[in-house]
Amino acid sequence: MIRTAVQWLPTSTHFGPRLAETLGIAGHEITLHRFPDGELRATVGPAAATTIVCCSLNQPNEKLVALLFGAEALRRNGAKRLVLVSPYLGYMRQDTAFHPGEAISQRAIGALLANIFDRVITVDAHLHRTPSLTSVFPGIEADNLSAAPAIEALLRAETIAPTTVVVGPDEESRSWVADVAGRLGLAYTVAQKVRRSDQSVQIALTDAALFVDRPALFIDDIVSSGGTLTACAEAIAASGASSIEAIVVHALFPPALMTAFGRAGIRAVRSTNSVPHPTNAVSLDDLLARALRREVVGIPEIGSTP
Repeated sequence: MIRTAVQWLPTSTHFGPRLAETLGIAGHEITLHRFPDGELRATVGPAAATTIVCCSLNQPNEKLVALLFGAEALRRNGAKRLVLVSPYLGYMRQDTAFHPGEAISQRAIGALLANIFDRVITVDAHLHRTPSLTSVFPGIEADNLSAAPAIEALLRAETIAPTTVVVGPDEESRSWVADVAGRLGLAYTVAQKVRRSDQSVQIALTDAALFVDRPALFIDDIVSSGGTLTACAEAIAASGASSIEAIVVHALFPPALMTAFGRAGIRAVRSTNSVPHPTNAVSLDDLLARALRREVVGIPEIGSTP
């Protein structure tokens, strides 16, 4: 049995094969067959002692079933260690029951994946009241990587204007908006957000004068409905910014929303490749590969003498 290999679901071909190539190990696609009644059959490639499974969990429901089936096959065929690489980790936002009777999806999905995998690697998980990713996945290793270095590399390559103001949508974004701004020596601020519904938010800028005749760079971890980004852009434009661009870690919004973003004054929206999207411009490949190096180097063959 080989020591380490990468396998990926068909929806993660945007990073799985490149990860295998970067790490210099074998890679295989997990094939899925859908029966007429909607049930799935998963077929994995040859199991390795340590098998890295790539699956970004946007549109997560069917993928979770496929992961369950794939893990069963890999374990039965000899995999001793399974590592899930999920650059976007779905179902993290519902971390409490906001109304009577609601399920806490973060708790349920965390327990499910912790029962299947030995390690989970993700990027900028959407955690609010949860202190760390390790509390989501009890009993296993969990890595919540930051996309800040990859975003920094992109902006440095473009020689971003030193007068740029980096802005986040709310107080929860402060720590990593400050991180990106600090890496580049830029001013930053965060807005005050009041969410009315999934698609309706109210944005207030506490220091609107900061934007006058200066370029603004909006940074957020997730854009799905686009309501926050649109409202924030409108407030920034009204404050006199000379231009507005946006970088998001996880682009979950329909591409058709780009028209509405343009009307709100946003010149460009770019995202990481955590999920495949037309706005992908920031590669997470090197970030993920570095996190996986110890899974590849120094792992003895199963049954061999150390």
